[in-house]
Amino acid sequence: MHHLLGEISSGRLHVGVKLPPERELSQRFAISRGSVRRVLADLRTRGLIVQSVGSGTFVAEGAQALAGGPAPAPEVSTSPAELMEARLLIEPLMPALIARNANAADFARMQQCVEESELAASIEAFEHWDGELHKSFAEATHNSFFLQILELTNRVREQGEWGRLKRRSLTPERRAQYQRQHRAIVEALKDRDAAQARDLLLGHLQQIRQNLFDA
Repeated sequence: MHHLLGEISSGRLHVGVKLPPERELSQRFAISRGSVRRVLADLRTRGLIVQSVGSGTFVAEGAQALAGGPAPAPEVSTSPAELMEARLLIEPLMPALIARNANAADFARMQQCVEESELAASIEAFEHWDGELHKSFAEATHNSFFLQILELTNRVREQGEWGRLKRRSLTPERRAQYQRQHRAIVEALKDRDAAQARDLLLGHLQQIRQNLFDA
């Protein structure tokens, strides 16, 4: 409940977005299908979602305000260079926790992000699913510190300077390279090979930094 409320109030789940089916929510949050139904029923009663038989569950018009959306977060003054420096230090710490703590739903979410990024028809869509993949890594640690760090990371990525650098640097060849790297990282994590996943993730981040600032 709290996770969905946070996603709606922050605007990450915006009006018209379709929520995952009950089974996926149940697996992702390790709760029963009955608990998922009760949460969805409560959100529907509060006017935050609408449900259509045969179509699914969608975020309702005006849901962000009804969810008590917070005031806009203050602008983050971190530059893309500072962000990459911090990511290179922090994100390679995650595979050890993922190898120990991740469950089947976590790996399914990673796989979904990989597949959606490969299907993305625009740089913006690819960047969204790229960010969601790295967020799925943080979620799979089951450690709230990493989630907070990735939330800050995504706020920096939403700023104009990052987008300008990414658009300039993301050639079709580099995108294909990133996609291969994503798949290799996820496969190593599924094998719970923390050392291999760490090396692959570090190499991936180093490649991103080089591409961003050498473009």
